[in-house]
Amino acid sequence: ATSVVLKIYNILGEEIKTLVNEIQQAGRKSYVWDGKDCSGRVVSSGVYLFSINTEYGFKSKKMVLIK
Repeated sequence: ATSVVLKIYNILGEEIKTLVNEIQQAGRKSYVWDGKDCSGRVVSSGVYLFSINTEYGFKSKKMVLIK
């Protein structure tokens, strides 16, 4: 098991929402972002970044939110 942190950021690098912050077992997972920020407000369409951080490494990728 390892600590997993999955976060969404806007294109300016500001944190929008934390989707996962917990200890997890190895294996394939999937998560759905509802297009809302941490306060429950709907964010606008556009380019966002997601990052996943574990003790084994860090990865960040771009994604596009289309409504």
